[in-house]
Amino acid sequence: MLVGIDGSPQSDRALDWAVLQARLEHRALTLVHAAHLGAAAETLWLGTPGTDLRGVADDLRQTGHALLVAAEARAARADPSLVVRSVLSTHDPRDALLELAGDAALTVVGSRGRGPVVSLLLGSVSVAVARLAAGPVVVVRGEERTRRPRCVLVDVDGTADSVAAVELAYRTAAQRHLPLTALNVVFDDVFRRTGVHLVREDDDRVADHRMLLSESVAGMHERYPEVRDELVVERGLRVDQLVGASRHASLLVVAARRRGRVDDLVHDSVVTRVVEHAHCSVAVVAAGPTA
Repeated sequence: MLVGIDGSPQSDRALDWAVLQARLEHRALTLVHAAHLGAAAETLWLGTPGTDLRGVADDLRQTGHALLVAAEARAARADPSLVVRSVLSTHDPRDALLELAGDAALTVVGSRGRGPVVSLLLGSVSVAVARLAAGPVVVVRGEERTRRPRCVLVDVDGTADSVAAVELAYRTAAQRHLPLTALNVVFDDVFRRTGVHLVREDDDRVADHRMLLSESVAGMHERYPEVRDELVVERGLRVDQLVGASRHASLLVVAARRRGRVDDLVHDSVVTRVVEHAHCSVAVVAAGPTA
């Protein structure tokens, strides 16, 4: 399991989330910090007379090493039995995390970085990692610390794209002893004309969506019988409904498709907006290429 570290409160929350998840899954934890100036910062330093760029880079590495030592100590206090290792990279934080994420069971990052090293884990980094990583990524947001754990919410579209997301959602709900809500959002003529989100149980116009939703989670009941789930169909815009429903969740799980440039542009905008605007932490699970 992989977690990005930059010394910010958001990074600390990501570490705490990852420590608990690593314990639940009996996995080792790898801490990653990127001691990287970035192109803009390098240009700024190079344009300053008398600046020792190598010295600046050395300072960044020293600070990064100290941050990793502090993070290791924080993880050890939370779980002394946890196996923890650290990686100090000099690459761009996006590249550093994406390179390691391919071999990680899960990658965890904070929603924004405001640490002492010029905010190395900015929101754009978490979005980029969530969109492009080969494995699942959890973007930990701070809002959930102010309330009790609620439920795991998973976006289900009834296709093969959401299979991996559904499985991760049920597994996480079982591990953390949380209920689960499976949400299918339909944008139809009724919503266009009325703007009403509510779908009544006797509304035959969305019967196919109810069936797809039920079929999508059918196998999960046998694998995770302890999870109390609720299947919900709503009308509206997918992002708006997911963000709204996230107010009542501890974790929102969505799928990231890998189909082609045009589809990626459309779908990535959904993932980006959900990651940036959800009221809880967000797990993004790569759906994989289609045949």
